[in-house]
Amino acid sequence: MVPQPPSVDALATRLDDGVLPKPLIVEVARRVIAEWREGRGENASPEEAAREQLARLRRLRPGRLINATGVLLHTNLGRAPLSTAAAAAESESSTGYSALEYDLGSGGRGSRGAYAQKLAATLSGAEDTLVVNNNAGALFLTLAALAGSAEVVVSRGELIEIGGSFRLPELMAASGARMVEVGTTNRTRLRDYRRACGPHTALILKVHPSNYRVKGFTEEADYPSLARLAADLDIPFAADLGSGLLDARTPWLDGPPPVWLADEPPARQTIAAGADLVMFSGDKLLGGPQAGVIAGRARLIRRLAEHPAARALRIDGARLGALAVTLEAYARQAGQEIPFWRMATIPYETLDERCRRVIATSVVEAAVEPGASLPGAGSVPGRGIPSPLIVVPGASEPAWRSLLAGSPPIVARREDRGLVLDLRAVEPTDDAAVAAAIAAACR
Repeated sequence: MVPQPPSVDALATRLDDGVLPKPLIVEVARRVIAEWREGRGENASPEEAAREQLARLRRLRPGRLINATGVLLHTNLGRAPLSTAAAAAESESSTGYSALEYDLGSGGRGSRGAYAQKLAATLSGAEDTLVVNNNAGALFLTLAALAGSAEVVVSRGELIEIGGSFRLPELMAASGARMVEVGTTNRTRLRDYRRACGPHTALILKVHPSNYRVKGFTEEADYPSLARLAADLDIPFAADLGSGLLDARTPWLDGPPPVWLADEPPARQTIAAGADLVMFSGDKLLGGPQAGVIAGRARLIRRLAEHPAARALRIDGARLGALAVTLEAYARQAGQEIPFWRMATIPYETLDERCRRVIATSVVEAAVEPGASLPGAGSVPGRGIPSPLIVVPGASEPAWRSLLAGSPPIVARREDRGLVLDLRAVEPTDDAAVAAAIAAACR
């Protein structure tokens, strides 16, 4: 006799772990029982199939993990972690009411983001700023508001594609703007822009190729040259900087600017060079929440703010609170309060000591080898931050998966030489958990 499966209620009761919502468990139980009845089940029993599916769902559930990849702004792991103060501001704005669009002075309607935008303008040296939901939104709004269906001149070498198949030509087409490509993949000169500009040109655009570098036989028009050309032709010049480096001098850090920041275009200096608008992300080198900041000339910022798309792209109150607190840290020149900069500037020797303690605690055969951490999220491509690495030879795929299955999960790297962990993005308070997880995964 063919065994009968349990009822949906009975199976759901056995599967209920108090973590996943009961309706979700019931839905999984109903589906696996139906598949088993139809002979489509791949497991020996409906309960086994259901437990596997629920385990996958638990892994999809949002939660904290430990980033031992060495990529500080890991796009798949949430990019920039917020400071404690920024997270508290975000929580405070989310769990109660705030003066999001209310003027406490007049008692009437206020401007969304006025405080954060004033801070951003002060720090970047811009006349005014506008904050939207992300940098892709910032670029889209700039194109829609300033170009419409007119022409936008851009170098062929800057027609980028970044993570998630985001392509600049497709975003430009969606905005309604007509793209005019100039130059070649590796060489675009100022005269190429000049020849392309005409009566239908609404904007000159320069895009930082934030996730790659073209080396060798190359040439590009720099920001000051394009700014002068745009001024001569009375055409706005916009620079999509991408990563969000506020100031090349990094006054929020002790000592000189880190060498790995070389060639990364900064907002303040690009505006000083004559750019009419610059755009950059809030959750990359700025180290704040997801946001897109547009900084530049007040008359152009007003045009963007008045465009219908601005409402669709606006940032929410919680992230505005986190952004404001992040910018306040810059204003106080307190870079160590911002997690990204704190992690990026940990001395090599400090990390080396931590790596050796983790290995000693885990009691596994491992070595500390020289390596490099990456800023990540398309920031500073081709540049690394010297960092020591924990390398467990011979332990790769199974150990890597064991770390992922832990609580909290630990994301490391699999390489031919073995399991590799970088502690630069790991909080020191998590070192003990890392050591225990390595011991369990590699014994």
